[in-house]
Amino acid sequence: MRINKTVFCICFLFMGPVSFAQEIDQAFLQGYDAALVIYNRANGEVVNADPKLSARRLSPCSTFKIYNTLIGLELGLIKGADESWYKWDGVKRDIEGWNQDLTLREAFRVSAVPAYQLLAQQIGEARMKEYIGKISYGSQDISAGIDIFWLPRPETTSIKISADEQVALLNKLLDGKLPFSEKNIVLLRDIMRVEKTTKGTLYGKTGSGTGPDGKWNLGWFVGFLEHDGTTYVFACNIAGGENPSGKTARTIIENIFKSQNLL
Repeated sequence: MRINKTVFCICFLFMGPVSFAQEIDQAFLQGYDAALVIYNRANGEVVNADPKLSARRLSPCSTFKIYNTLIGLELGLIKGADESWYKWDGVKRDIEGWNQDLTLREAFRVSAVPAYQLLAQQIGEARMKEYIGKISYGSQDISAGIDIFWLPRPETTSIKISADEQVALLNKLLDGKLPFSEKNIVLLRDIMRVEKTTKGTLYGKTGSGTGPDGKWNLGWFVGFLEHDGTTYVFACNIAGGENPSGKTARTIIENIFKSQNLL
């Protein structure tokens, strides 16, 4: 089965400065259709759990906030991580964390869709399309609408990207090969930090999609881990199974890294 192949790939490819001490239990993937790619920036070696799934393009959901943030910073639409940024419009939404004024750091942490929809509108279709082209983001299709193109919606075409492409793009970002200033990349890294232990520091962004029934049907977690001078860039998406979400994808990544004493 595919999961057995996953275990083989992880055990024998994820080597380098830190080697896996034991096999990764297939239970980490929780029975989902999981794309899992981990790239060791120290030696260029790759873990690819399922090449077919890692090449599959899906809606990025809120992982696009990584690049929406950078574009907004480059254009001067966002001034800093902790300065006043999003003014709540007074509309009550299901996620309570969205129903208030937010700084960039807060909006990124709670994944505030209304804040980032407003930012996308301020960027505008022409400038957004230009940046999407410059960084070669996935399918580069923003025709669904300037404030929804990264979100999965019934009967609309949204931009799509694969786990392989997410990892390649983050590598270019960390290499300074994308059209964003070092100052803004440093700011992004700061707001992307989600966990710090004595072993490592984890940076990332989740993304979740729902179907017409309102239930989770897609989960993403993308980012990178710094451990003892080595950086591991990763992307994980999950579908199928029971209520796949970004939170679950993050748990999968965290559990894998912790099982190998990297986090």
